[in-house]
Amino acid sequence: MVVEKGGGGGGNNNVGFRSLIRRKQVDSVHVKSEGHQQLARELSVLQLLAIGVGSTIGAGVYVLVGTVAREHSGPALTLSFLIAGIAAALSAFCYAELASRCPSAGSAYHYSYICVGEGVAWLIGWSLILEYTIGGSAVARGISPNLALFFGGQDSLPIFLARVYIPGLNVVVDPCAAILVLVVTGLLCVGIKESSFVQGVVTFANVCVMLFVIVVGGYLGYKTGWAGYELPSGYAPFGVNGVLAGSATVFFAYIGFDSVASTAEEVKNPQRDLPLGIGLALSICCGLYMLVSIVIVGLVPYFAMDPDTPISSAFASHGMQWAVYIITAGAVTALCSTLMGSILPQPRILMAMARDGLLPQFFSDVNKRTQVPVNSTILTGIGSALLAFFMDVSQLAGMVSVGTLLAFTVVAISILILRYVPPDEMPLPSSLQESIDSVSSRRNNIQEINGENIKDLVGASKESNQLSQGKGDTPFVPLLVKEVDQEKLNEERRRIAAWNITSVCIGILLLTSSASAENLPSVLRFSVCGLGGVLLLCGLIALSWIDQDDARHSFGHTGGFTCPFVPLLPVACILINVYLMINLGAGTWIRVSVWMVVGVLVYLFYGRRHSLLLDAVYVPTAHADEIYRNSAEHLA
Repeated sequence: MVVEKGGGGGGNNNVGFRSLIRRKQVDSVHVKSEGHQQLARELSVLQLLAIGVGSTIGAGVYVLVGTVAREHSGPALTLSFLIAGIAAALSAFCYAELASRCPSAGSAYHYSYICVGEGVAWLIGWSLILEYTIGGSAVARGISPNLALFFGGQDSLPIFLARVYIPGLNVVVDPCAAILVLVVTGLLCVGIKESSFVQGVVTFANVCVMLFVIVVGGYLGYKTGWAGYELPSGYAPFGVNGVLAGSATVFFAYIGFDSVASTAEEVKNPQRDLPLGIGLALSICCGLYMLVSIVIVGLVPYFAMDPDTPISSAFASHGMQWAVYIITAGAVTALCSTLMGSILPQPRILMAMARDGLLPQFFSDVNKRTQVPVNSTILTGIGSALLAFFMDVSQLAGMVSVGTLLAFTVVAISILILRYVPPDEMPLPSSLQESIDSVSSRRNNIQEINGENIKDLVGASKESNQLSQGKGDTPFVPLLVKEVDQEKLNEERRRIAAWNITSVCIGILLLTSSASAENLPSVLRFSVCGLGGVLLLCGLIALSWIDQDDARHSFGHTGGFTCPFVPLLPVACILINVYLMINLGAGTWIRVSVWMVVGVLVYLFYGRRHSLLLDAVYVPTAHADEIYRNSAEHLA
C-alpha cells in the first residue's frame, strides 16, 4: 500500500507543483467539514425551481429580445433562444451529475477541488466571487430606473432614493440600489427557507407577467395578422450566422442554474432533487424565453423594435399603454429575484473556501439559529452595496461572463476526469497516522507473502508449461498473475486517458483561438486551426474507444443522475464555452487578469500555507474504510 504525504508537505514541495494538484475527498460519512456546523437541509424541488428560475429570468428578457432581434436574428430569435438553451443544457447535464455526487456548498469550486486540483479550484472560486459581486451590483443598479416609472418618470424617485451626481468624484451614486442590496442581504441572513420562500413569491409574480405577455400578446398577434412575420426579408434576414451570433448573445440568459448547485448542502434529497431542480429550471426558462420571443417578434417588425424596452413598446404600439405598467412590474420583480440569486451563492462559496483553509475561518462560521453563513453573507452584501452605490458596473459585465464560462468549462473537464481517471487516492488527516501505519504495515506484509506466492506459482507454471509442451495441454496461468497484470493494464489505461483528455483541451484551445484570431496571417491561422482540430479529434476518438474507469461507480454519493453521451457531451460543452470566452474581448480579459493576479497573490501568501491538505496523508481510496475502522479517532 502506497502512503504519500500531502502536496504541501513543506520545504520545496510546498512551493512546487504538487500543492496545485492536491485534491480533497468528497464529503461522506467520514468527513463532515470537521469543526464546522452544517447548513440546514430545508430545500425541496419547488424551492430549487424558485431559485433556478428566479436567478435565470432577469431583466435580460425584457431588454435582450429587442437588441438581438434587431442586430442578429430577426424573426428567427426563437431559434437563437433554442440553440442557446441546448448549449446551456450541455453544462447543466455536467452540473447535475457532479451536484448529486458531491452535494456540498461551493458549486464549481467544490467540484474542481475534488476532480482537478487545488490550484484550479482556487482560480474558479476567486472568479466566481468576482462574478457574483459584479453581477449583483449590476442588477441592483438596473432596478431604480424601472422603479422610477411607477413614480411618473425616469427621474421621479423620492429624493432619498434618487440617483445623485457628485461632481468632485465624477460618479453617480445610487442609494436605491444600495438599499435593495442590504434588504436582500438581511433577508438571506434570516434563513434559507424564508429567503427561498420570498424568492418563490417574487419569481411567481415574474412568471405571471411573462405569461401575460405570451397570452395577451398572442391574442394581439392573432387579431393583427402577425405583422412581424410578414416581411420580404424572410424568417432569418441575417442568415445562419446571424442566428448563431444571436445564440451566443442570449446564452448568458441561461446561466442561473449555477445558483441551484451552490445550495447543494441545503437540499433535503440532493441525489434526486438537485438534478431535477437544475433540469426543470432550465427547461421552464427555455420555454418561457421562446414563447415570449415568438410573440414579440410577431407583433412588431424586428427593425422597428425599441432596443431598450422592446416588450412594453410593442404593446404600446397596439394602443395598450396600461400594459406598460404590468410589464415594468415584471421587470422589477425579475431584477429583484435575480438580485437574490446573485447574492445567495457567494457566501456559500466563501464558506466552502474557508472550510478548506484557503480563506480565513471567519467566512466559515454558520449561525447556530438560522444555520446560514451570516458572516460571509453580511460581508458579501456590504461589498455589493458599496459597489452598487458608487459605481456603474455595466462596463464590467463581461467579467461576469468570464467567471461563468470558466466554471462551466472546468465542470465539463471534471466530468471527463471522473469518468476516465477518477481519484484513486484520498487525503486523510494526519491525526489518523497511527491507523494508517497499522493498515499499511498489514497490507505490505500481505503483499510480500503474495509476492512470494506469485514467484512460486510463476515458477510452477513455467515448469508445468515445459512439461506440457508437445502433449497439447493448455498452459496454466495463475489467478494472482492475472490480477497483477490487470492492475498494470488499468494504470496504463488511466495514463492514456489522461493524455487524451489533455489532448482534447489543448486542441480546443488552439482551434478556438485560431478561429477567432482574424488578424493572424492566413497560413499560420489555418495551420494552428488544423493542428487543434487534429488534437481534438484524436483525443475524442481515443476517449470514445477507451473503456471508462470502473471506479467511477463508487465515486462520491452514488445513485444520482448520470451525465449521458460521455465523452461527446462534455467535449462539446468545453468547445462552446472556450469559444465564447475567447470572443469576450481584450478589454474584458485585461480586467479579469488583474483580478486573477490579485487572487494568485492571495493564494501564495495565505491559501497555500493554510490549506487543510497541507499535512494530509494520501492513501489508496480502497483502503480508506479499513483505516477509519481501525482508528480510535473515527470521525463518524
